[in-house]
Amino acid sequence: MSGVAVTADVGDFAAVMQSDAFRRDPYPTYARMRAECPVYRAPQGVWYVTRHADVEQALGDLRLSNDRERMTGALVARDGRMRDLSRLAARLGRVMSNTDPPDHARLRGLVNKAFTARRVEGLRGRVQEVVDRLVDDAVATRRGAGADGSVDLLAAVASPLPHTVVCELFGIPDGDRDRVKEWFRGLGRIHEDIDRAERVVDEFEAYLSALAEKRRADPGDDLISALVTAQARGDRLTDHELLSTCFLLITAGDETTTNLIGNGVLALLRHPDQLARLRAEPALIRTAVDEIVRYDTPSQAIVRVAAEDVPLGGCTLPAGDLVFLLLASAGRDPDRHEDPDRLDLGRPAHRHLGFGHGPHFCLGAPLARLEAELAIGTLVRRLPDLRLAVAPEELQWRPNPLQRRLTALPVTYTSVRERK
Repeated sequence: MSGVAVTADVGDFAAVMQSDAFRRDPYPTYARMRAECPVYRAPQGVWYVTRHADVEQALGDLRLSNDRERMTGALVARDGRMRDLSRLAARLGRVMSNTDPPDHARLRGLVNKAFTARRVEGLRGRVQEVVDRLVDDAVATRRGAGADGSVDLLAAVASPLPHTVVCELFGIPDGDRDRVKEWFRGLGRIHEDIDRAERVVDEFEAYLSALAEKRRADPGDDLISALVTAQARGDRLTDHELLSTCFLLITAGDETTTNLIGNGVLALLRHPDQLARLRAEPALIRTAVDEIVRYDTPSQAIVRVAAEDVPLGGCTLPAGDLVFLLLASAGRDPDRHEDPDRLDLGRPAHRHLGFGHGPHFCLGAPLARLEAELAIGTLVRRLPDLRLAVAPEELQWRPNPLQRRLTALPVTYTSVRERK
């Protein structure tokens, strides 16, 4: 089988995950792992789970914990350099993404009251307006254009769209949005400068605290107001949990959706038959987004820690071991998806794991789907000859193996259709 060989040394495998070949295409490696070592234990006590059935089972097993304290303890035990990162995680507090039941159910229930499907669907018209404006800007100014007249679609559309939407959802004033974006960038370099990341947390927490106080005095039609209202009704959301939850939702709603749009456009450009199909059948966009998530999910893996010995895939995961659940590999598992390495926008709706599964299923999935649907659908409709401006092998990917994101997506086009 072609691709990067899987070794018995976790250090070697960690190097594989950081290699240029793996960044460009991790899927041959995943395929070999599924075939040869589907539940693979590296010597340092880290597990990699690659088959759909095993990943799905693990995501629903509460013995595989997402508790912040247990997780950071396991990380620090294996790498003392993670101590600073664990300190930052403690600063961010306990939110629904890093707690286990019953705290998780309580926190998620409170957020569900504010982050409703009706609220998300009510954003459809506004999201479309933002997408159209961003495409207009890209066409009119060739923002980020290179010497060849190309445009970086990440910078022009995929990144500003979710940032704008999440700021509007939380009622962040226009004048503060550039500052919030800079905070996001600071957090994105967390591994490079932990001290800077802590200062960012200080600044962002102070900003959110002041904004929450304003919403208590004068509530609006935004998510912070809805959370503050739930708190005022006597629900069990502390001030720190309120700030931590806002912090989580704002930051999580930005990066993943950017990657989903970028990966989705790239997948279509590399599969011209499917791109032509979507142009001929625009209604396919609703199912196309889920097929894109299955095919090349932005969230490549979810990490858990075994709270006790857990049987999985014929192995026993000992208490305290870290477990990487490879969502990207599960999406290409032939035991679950027929011809999984083929992008097929008409594929029957088999459940994928790109948004997770079980109690931690992604709360923001409906919003991510909406933004990707409108962004990709609009680009396909308005730029009928959209194409890559470079060879696919020239594209560069960021080094984080848990997130699959291009550094840039240079595209070009000659014809533009007006808004409908």
